[in-house]
Amino acid sequence: MKTAVVYNSQTGFTKRYARWIAEAAGADCMELSEAKKKSMASYEAIVFGGWACAGSISKLGWLKDNMDKWTDKKLIVFCVGGSPMESPEIGSALGRNFKEGELERVSVFYCPGGFNYEKMPAPSKLMMKIFIRTLKAKKDKTKEEEEMIKMISSSYDISDKKYIAPILKCLQET
Repeated sequence: MKTAVVYNSQTGFTKRYARWIAEAAGADCMELSEAKKKSMASYEAIVFGGWACAGSISKLGWLKDNMDKWTDKKLIVFCVGGSPMESPEIGSALGRNFKEGELERVSVFYCPGGFNYEKMPAPSKLMMKIFIRTLKAKKDKTKEEEEMIKMISSSYDISDKKYIAPILKCLQET
């Protein structure tokens, strides 16, 4: 199946997953800026990867805007975020990115990545600092909030190639 893996990455985690998927699937891999200039007509499957930002998948609009003309293609979305795979809010957060009916056309997956404050643009760093400060100031924090503060207070990497297995399996299904 001729496949394109298209990604939008801020600090490198989504790019890493996109390359892993493309390599394992024998697919073409390209940044979103390149894909926007290219025809996707020859592809049978399009895998789009974006990073998580406050519950949204970055640049997902590109795929959603083209869904109506890609009815003959297998569509897969993967989102890379800083939460561990076990986080209970992941499923509902991913689902909120799609309108009713869209989820019937696209398969959606989550891949844990991490935070790389050294590569993060200034506005994102500021947003994270404010978020951490707000969490720290909260009275009666839950155990999950305490863990989150520890986790996102510095850079970390929890990405792993094993998380692409469900995406590859989905690609192989007809």
